[in-house]
Amino acid sequence: MKRKGKIRYAVVGLGYISQVAMLPAFAAARKNSVLTALVSGEREKLNELGAKYGVDARWTYDRYDELLGSGAIDAVYIGLPNTMHKDFAIRAAERGIHVLCDKPFTTSVADAEAVMAAAARGGAKIMIAYRLHFEPANLAAIEAIRSERIGPPRYLAAQFSMQVKEGNIRTKRELGGGPVFDLGIYCINAGRQIFGAEPISVYAEAARPADPRFSEVEEMTAVTMRFPHERLAHFVCSLGMFDASQFQVWGTKGSLKVEQAFEMTGEKRLVIEEPGNAKPAKRRFGNRDQFAPLLLEFSDAIKKDRAPFPDGAEGVADIRVVEAIYRSIAQCAPVMVDRGGEETGTTLVHRQGMKVPPHPQPDLFHAEGPSA
Repeated sequence: MKRKGKIRYAVVGLGYISQVAMLPAFAAARKNSVLTALVSGEREKLNELGAKYGVDARWTYDRYDELLGSGAIDAVYIGLPNTMHKDFAIRAAERGIHVLCDKPFTTSVADAEAVMAAAARGGAKIMIAYRLHFEPANLAAIEAIRSERIGPPRYLAAQFSMQVKEGNIRTKRELGGGPVFDLGIYCINAGRQIFGAEPISVYAEAARPADPRFSEVEEMTAVTMRFPHERLAHFVCSLGMFDASQFQVWGTKGSLKVEQAFEMTGEKRLVIEEPGNAKPAKRRFGNRDQFAPLLLEFSDAIKKDRAPFPDGAEGVADIRVVEAIYRSIAQCAPVMVDRGGEETGTTLVHRQGMKVPPHPQPDLFHAEGPSA
């Protein structure tokens, strides 16, 4: 059923990602989205951020179900620790409340499929907050590859790393921490988009140095993914290395590189070496708001009663690869990826190339960024 008026959202979880990105994004998504409610376990945070963004509906976690049944909201954005996504998404979806979930969708395929089943029961839509599906530099790279400017793609290499702060949730196993869920998921998704297919198998190794930050999770993971038609992708993700954020693709005739590819803010650069050009073609992309497009897309899908993209199936596909990575680490051998019996939507759509200007970086309240 198509819906009139703006889509009313509750932001669930008021940590770093919600404060630095999602809450400010509503200003640029006002065409079809409105911030209606906040949900947190901290009353001080509710009051501070409620006053800042003009939101009077302030709910604690123990009243979440009451909010879902109140008729006050149409959708939730879930910005909670990874292991909490399943519970809060299911409770919303089975009541017909649409769910925009931060990545990763969940921490297991079984959990993700449980959310999808709840959405089917409740008639809710699920969208995963893969912000790079809307980011112009990444979209330009995909377009260049699809048009075979470098010939058919054969190999992808990607790196995404940072120095994580001690005690950050990304170092907590019980919260779904570790470099693969936090950083590697971007590299997995990039590989699937670039090759337009699901990986057949993976081989992975993990490193855990004698560093107290990594007593519960690995510090670094290196992964090779094999795709159909004898194509390979390799990535390294780390929570204990100097910052890196890039990918490069080699085709049969040239190569393509995106610098600062996975970053949430800042300028990005696309460099293409192709046949007939003595010098690489270079293109710069300015800083953009990567979260307002998520709201614009999801609200449009709800209003028009169409499927959003990236949808829940896209999130499940990435978790299948993550599970294979950890099986490979445990077995010290390559493993097959359970591809779920079907290909997912791996072709980006043009409506997603939204160029939304960046918002000023807000001051954080009882939250901190992940980097040291």
